[in-house]
Amino acid sequence: MIEVFLYYTYIFLRIYFYVMILYIILSWTPLVNSKFYSVLRKIVDPYLGIFRGLFVFGSMDFTPIVGLLLYQFLLMMIERVLFV
Repeated sequence: MIEVFLYYTYIFLRIYFYVMILYIILSWTPLVNSKFYSVLRKIVDPYLGIFRGLFVFGSMDFTPIVGLLLYQFLLMMIERVLFV
C-alpha cells in the first residue's frame, strides 16, 4: 500500500518538476505577461519562492537552478526507494 502511495507521489512530483522547467524557460520569453504564465507562477512559486534571491549575480537570478537541483535530488531518493 505504501509503495502505491509513493509511486503516485513520485509521478506527481515528476510532473511538477517539468512544470517548473516550463516556467523557467518561459521566463526568458515575452510570454511572461500572459495569463498562462501567471497560472504557472501560482503553481511553482510555493516551492521556488523559498530560494528566490539567494544567488543573484547582476540581473540574473540563479536560484531556480538551486531549487531544481534539490528537487531532482529528492526525486532520485524516492526513485531509489521505489525501483530498487
